Amino acid sequence: MADQQNQMPKEGQINVELSEEVAEGTYSNLAIINHSASEFVLDFIKIMPGVPKAKVKSRIVLTPQHAKRFLRALSENVSRFEAQHGEIQDVEQPNIPLNFGGPTGQA
Repeated sequence: MADQQNQMPKEGQINVELSEEVAEGTYSNLAIINHSASEFVLDFIKIMPGVPKAKVKSRIVLTPQHAKRFLRALSENVSRFEAQHGEIQDVEQPNIPLNFGGPTGQA
């Protein structure tokens, strides 16, 4: 019984489980963010050079409050990273035309 009590999370702590599949992560080099009055939708996409089609690899839906907390946490982590490794250089990206399955214009 004492062993079970040692494994129980303390009050206010959350026990987070990470499966092997999720732990591998999903590569993304493009994110599209949309929002409504009640949620933010983050679509993470992998786009590869020379491949005309890209797929949404993961979609995360957040409340506005969680989106703001996420923004703050990401900003703090970028600042810590840059303090340790130097400024992240923002390279200019080409304008990527996005097509979500609808009709496309032809010239």
